[in-house]
Amino acid sequence: MQVVTVCNHKGGCGKTTTSINLAAYLALKDKKVLLIDLDPQGAATTGLGIDKWRLNNQMYDVMVKDTPLQNIILPTEISGLFIAPCNIDLSGAEPELANQIARELILKEKLAPVKDYDYIIIDTPPSLGLLTINSLTPCTLLLIPLQSEFYALEGMSQLLKIVKMVETRLGSKSTRRVVLTMYDGRTNLSKQVEEQVRAFFKNEVFQTIIPRNVKLAEAPSHGKPICLYDPASAGALAYKQLSEEVLQLGP
Repeated sequence: MQVVTVCNHKGGCGKTTTSINLAAYLALKDKKVLLIDLDPQGAATTGLGIDKWRLNNQMYDVMVKDTPLQNIILPTEISGLFIAPCNIDLSGAEPELANQIARELILKEKLAPVKDYDYIIIDTPPSLGLLTINSLTPCTLLLIPLQSEFYALEGMSQLLKIVKMVETRLGSKSTRRVVLTMYDGRTNLSKQVEEQVRAFFKNEVFQTIIPRNVKLAEAPSHGKPICLYDPASAGALAYKQLSEEVLQLGP
């Protein structure tokens, strides 16, 4: 089982878009996929057509209470794709867990009984707090979306420091890959950012580049991944290609 943590503490870099659409395309390739929404904004939940305000149980209950993860999982419109949803209540988890023993390992422990998925994709909040650290502990593939803009690499050292700390202190070990998002091939800036990112991360950068695409931006408001909303769009073709690269990395 591959646990893919989609992580970047900068907002607006395409984390949720990547989480939703990578999960959807992996499911379309006959993989059983669970998307865990660990961002209290609940954007991944909404983006898959789930009403986050009508949840009986959600990730808050899993992280703070004794609710098993299996009890909150919901099916989606795509066969083989399931979601562990959340809403803003999850923002209350961090202060409640602050004094708990082994608080960084809660999600890993909750995932332990969940064996029947090929891929688990974790969408993370735009921070380096306790929820993000929990997402890194069970991670086997760390996927970092980087926006193709001037400050793309700013703050990367802080994220990588946290990742190293989790690996050293909590025994986590993951493969790291970067995907360039919101790329505009018409501008020199996007090309320059690509050169910088590939020079910095070298062979850890996916060949697939996610373009700026109106359809990608529209799809979440319809509660659909891009493969259902507009499968012929440039964004759809890019995420399909990204899923193929992820599959090549193996379980």
